[in-house]
Amino acid sequence: MQKMNLKDLRKIDDFLLFNFLAKDQENVKEIIEAGEGYIVPGIVSSDFEKIEEGIRKVEELKEVSPIVSIGLGDNGNPANWDKVLEIAEGSSPGHINQPFEKSSYSCGYLQAKGLDQIVNGLVAPAGKVGYVKVAGMEIKVENLVDLALSMGINSIKFMPLKGTTHLEELVYLCEIAAEKGITAIEPAGGISADNIAVIVDAVRGTGIPVFMPHIFGSTIDKETGQTIPEEVAKILAAVRG
Repeated sequence: MQKMNLKDLRKIDDFLLFNFLAKDQENVKEIIEAGEGYIVPGIVSSDFEKIEEGIRKVEELKEVSPIVSIGLGDNGNPANWDKVLEIAEGSSPGHINQPFEKSSYSCGYLQAKGLDQIVNGLVAPAGKVGYVKVAGMEIKVENLVDLALSMGINSIKFMPLKGTTHLEELVYLCEIAAEKGITAIEPAGGISADNIAVIVDAVRGTGIPVFMPHIFGSTIDKETGQTIPEEVAKILAAVRG
């Protein structure tokens, strides 16, 4: 099976696309239309008590989207890593989120099953430019990127961004990642139509090939659990000025 590459997907200004959660097949169609196709729809493993339920949901969504992202859920809870992996093994979603320390194993495990997936590695801000946290330990960004490349990981998830709180740290990560050959940076946490333009403009000049913000809370209807298409359209409009 040929690996889906984030570089191959349609991107705004050839570097930007978005990840939104999708409740069901109809919701996927709505947000892809609202986002003019620059969308990777996703689910989170924490929404499913049984692995089989997650597998069925991915299969349902893949009928209308070539790629689906499986997130950890519970605010990026690393304890959900094996649940994500089991759902991916049964459904070949195309993209999965993993704690950095589990990312290389997960990638190799899926490849051994004949499933070549995009696997990101989740790191957290350290609160100072030039460093990130991996499994609670601080590491220099340069060392992190070298480690990721040696592990075969080409996408780094940065969470929680907390809106623009850790924006300088994110920009530095993008610069070093682009310089050393990482394909994608995926920030998450507190991103909305109100700050997306500032965030995108800040990283635009870093040279990162793929920048994929994960935008959840600000776009989800709390009653239905569906991502609101109008909010997706607002975010698209914001980055276009």
